[in-house]
Amino acid sequence: MSNSNKPGIAFWIIGVIALLWNGMGVNSYLKIAFKTEASTMDMNAEQIALMNDTPAWMTALFAIAVFSGIIASILFLMRKKLAITLFIISFVAATIQQLYWLFGTNATDVFADMQPYLMPILIIIFGAFWVWYSKDQKSKGVLT
Repeated sequence: MSNSNKPGIAFWIIGVIALLWNGMGVNSYLKIAFKTEASTMDMNAEQIALMNDTPAWMTALFAIAVFSGIIASILFLMRKKLAITLFIISFVAATIQQLYWLFGTNATDVFADMQPYLMPILIIIFGAFWVWYSKDQKSKGVLT
């Protein structure tokens, strides 16, 4: 008889992808928050000005999104149901941040040469997926 609580290979693959994805988010946040040269080296003056004018609450949402996401990913791989709550927090914070970025700033004009809609849409889709998948794994008894 098989143990229905044992995670399949997809669980581990998705968990590692979540960890890597959220790790990239943490890396991006740290580069932007500490205004490293790497965060602006491919930007023009107008793009740098937009980044420098980002409201503090937006930076805070960015931090909440990526740090709750990375902790959620770790807890997910540890098979802890608390991962769901943190994925939800990450998703909500990231969604507000990305919608503001797209519709509350002129980012789509300033970054027009860089497909400005692609990353925000991917961030929202991935966030929604992590929430759904973690809830699904809890319902299957994988997350406890």
